[in-house]
Amino acid sequence: MQTTTKGLIIREQTVGESDRLVVALTSEFGLVKAFVRRAKAAKSKSIGATSLLAYSELTLYRGKDAYVIDRAVPIEIFFHLRDNIEVLSLAQYFAQLAGELAGEEEPAGDMLRLILNSFHLLCRGDKNIDLIKAALELRILCLGGYMPNLIACEECGTYLSEKMYFDTDGGSLICSSCPRPQNAVAVPQGVVEAMRYICLCDIGKVFSFKLSEENIKILSSVCERFLLSCCKCRFTTLEFYKGLK
Repeated sequence: MQTTTKGLIIREQTVGESDRLVVALTSEFGLVKAFVRRAKAAKSKSIGATSLLAYSELTLYRGKDAYVIDRAVPIEIFFHLRDNIEVLSLAQYFAQLAGELAGEEEPAGDMLRLILNSFHLLCRGDKNIDLIKAALELRILCLGGYMPNLIACEECGTYLSEKMYFDTDGGSLICSSCPRPQNAVAVPQGVVEAMRYICLCDIGKVFSFKLSEENIKILSSVCERFLLSCCKCRFTTLEFYKGLK
């Protein structure tokens, strides 16, 4: 039985001489592992459509051990991601995040839309990439079940004070008047409001906010530390990206 879906290729691996094993992030089925037969053959029509970071329409059928992609038609290849090694490495990091936080056989429409929107912004090149990175990290954590408590101070319920602190291990806000964990990071009002916006706004507007350069650096640091605390795994793509920076 065949099924057709749209998916973003977030991982690829050569199998044998010409086959390819890919992982696609799809809206209806979440993560889908599938083989592409003779994908690397010279006349294969699936080369581009099943390459890493390609967004394609995929026709799948269930094989003996896994899905097989019978037909792949590219929708968006995101060529301009490859114009800049820093941008490309960041996109690969986003793909690795999806592979870690999405589930198999679980709808992932919002996560797919979030990553596709981030790729379009990276291709355009007119938005601060650290802002894109921070916003994606925080919202993808929310989608993956790691929503931080940003409503008010965890201890006393203060909604906003001149300076608040974010516990990157516990995922909660602490006001300046309450005792706080050692690893809590000071976050100014603008950053607190940006974090609340990222977590709660419509998925299509996640990147539609502005911050000063200084506050973007704080937001970027806080979101990355929180993500690493939640996921507790090594992201080689992030390490490569930071090495370039």
